[in-house]
Amino acid sequence: MGHHHHHAEHSHGSKNLKTAFFLNLSFTIVEFIGGLITGSLAIMSDALHDLGDSLSIGMSWYFQHLSDTRDSNQKFTYGYKRYSLLGAIINAAILLIGSVIIISEAAPQITNPGEVDEQGMLIIAIFGVIVNGAAVLRLEKGKSLNEKVIRLHLMEDVLGWVAVLLGSLLIMYFDWYFIDPLLSVMIGVFIIYNVVSNLKKSFSIILQTTPSDVDIPAIHEGLKSLPEIIDVHDCHVWSMDGQYHVLSAHVVLDKVYSLRELTDIKSRAKLLLAELNIEHSTLEFEEEGEECEGC
Repeated sequence: MGHHHHHAEHSHGSKNLKTAFFLNLSFTIVEFIGGLITGSLAIMSDALHDLGDSLSIGMSWYFQHLSDTRDSNQKFTYGYKRYSLLGAIINAAILLIGSVIIISEAAPQITNPGEVDEQGMLIIAIFGVIVNGAAVLRLEKGKSLNEKVIRLHLMEDVLGWVAVLLGSLLIMYFDWYFIDPLLSVMIGVFIIYNVVSNLKKSFSIILQTTPSDVDIPAIHEGLKSLPEIIDVHDCHVWSMDGQYHVLSAHVVLDKVYSLRELTDIKSRAKLLLAELNIEHSTLEFEEEGEECEGC
């Protein structure tokens, strides 16, 4: 029964991501058109931000669906989880190029701003808050890490549209037209900051560094808390996609155990590791004093 429940949860997560994707993508198209009509660089910047989020949500949806429906095979023995990294890097490249172009266009206009249609800006900003807010609410009860991460991105979008809304009001009442290119530059810098941060995480996973939410000393201490285990060495931990963590380790036992006893020890060890954020573990049992090859 638990196995079917697991797939049902993933299916529900995929549907939530699908809804958020189509909401975001549809509105991104409206934004680009609205940005061109109103002449607002801030709206164009936010449209770029939303395009990036649409791509992120779309790829998250696709890769969640892929990992739900395709098992590991001889070519991809760990499944398709690493594909999400490829998607993240492609997304980052698109956002970086777009942000640099928009900042280079907007920065000179801070001192020499052009006129914009502030009423059009206000209407689009209100819709921006509503549409992105609806997508946030759609993912509010999401249980998967994918959904939680995307929900944070969408919250950033809501705040970005609140900024555009306030900017349109400042232009409307004070004729502060410089606010539009200034907001555009600020949004562009914010996008680049996030992109660089995400790229660091992606390359960190590719280089197989220890995941930030895994405590190696705690793993050693946890395994040695089992009465049969006296030592742990040659312990390696890496992540497939930033969420699915893998461990391999050599475990030294206090005496020789039967196969049935070893199965029980391994079962308890894996339950303990699961509590320490390890989804997949491979344990090699050794006797005390046994020579360890490759250690």
